[in-house]
Amino acid sequence: MKNDILSEYYRPLLERNNFLPIPCPEKFSPAGQCWKIEPEVGGGYYWVYGKQDLYDIKIHDFFFHEDFELDMEIPECISILRYDSISGEELSPYRRLSAGDIQTIVGGNYRYRALIHKRIPVHSVGIEILPAYYEDFLKKQYPDDYFNLPAAFQSVDQATDFPAMSKLLFEVENYRGSGMAASLFFDAKVTEAISLVVDAWKKQSQKRERPLSAEDAEGLQNVTSYIADHYAFDIPLERLANIACMSESKLKSCFKRQFGCSVTQYIQGRRMSQAEHLLIDTDFTMGQIAQMIGYTTSSRFAELFKKSTGILPIEYRRIARSNH
Repeated sequence: MKNDILSEYYRPLLERNNFLPIPCPEKFSPAGQCWKIEPEVGGGYYWVYGKQDLYDIKIHDFFFHEDFELDMEIPECISILRYDSISGEELSPYRRLSAGDIQTIVGGNYRYRALIHKRIPVHSVGIEILPAYYEDFLKKQYPDDYFNLPAAFQSVDQATDFPAMSKLLFEVENYRGSGMAASLFFDAKVTEAISLVVDAWKKQSQKRERPLSAEDAEGLQNVTSYIADHYAFDIPLERLANIACMSESKLKSCFKRQFGCSVTQYIQGRRMSQAEHLLIDTDFTMGQIAQMIGYTTSSRFAELFKKSTGILPIEYRRIARSNH
């Protein structure tokens, strides 16, 4: 008998973390199963549709009253997701969780640790594919064309320009069918998601380069250390290139390979992290915070903050400071 991902993994995981099973609200497809977080811990829902030991689809729509540290073993899988709203960090390795980007996780060989900030909505939709699908089923279906699918998924991690995948996840999130129709729909969307990733991987195949040298890695470390101390100032790319002992074009290429984002995106992430602290722990105005983190206008700050977290800074402050 095939393992059921819901009963074997998600049900005990959710119940350990104060989620209780409930009938599916109308906002979700009745084909899946739903849990509601206990009111003492937070609010909202966790919805999952699972297909035996092949794949599952998850929608997160909840918040915690207090900062929540997640520490869990992820089963062997490959997953792809998009956050519409989030405030927090993955801890090992460290990176800021951002709304809007396509993110991937390859499980099975490490503990996943993350810090989710209190009261800010966690809203995401994702597809998780299990080994029985990508190692057994796909290999049998495409024996002459199969390759390292986990590596392909890793190649699109933190993608900021993947509209086809964003559209697919939006369609999955908003589907309300049930029964055989739902099963066929979700099967098709999982297949389509894999197809999109494979296509993106193949388009990148001619661009792959050798790993960074120790000298280049050290140069990038010097660059990120400089950014950490000067993120609120205008930082010319020429200066960072000099710090890294690289040309500007090489710096942009190496930085993207090492950190999965551009220099500009990295600086913006550092600024947004500081903005979250200032919004919660100080009474500075939006204009003052904008200037403190490096923006000349509050409107530009608000635009980028919403892109990063999914909500405007004034709303972030209101939610983060609200009582239970």
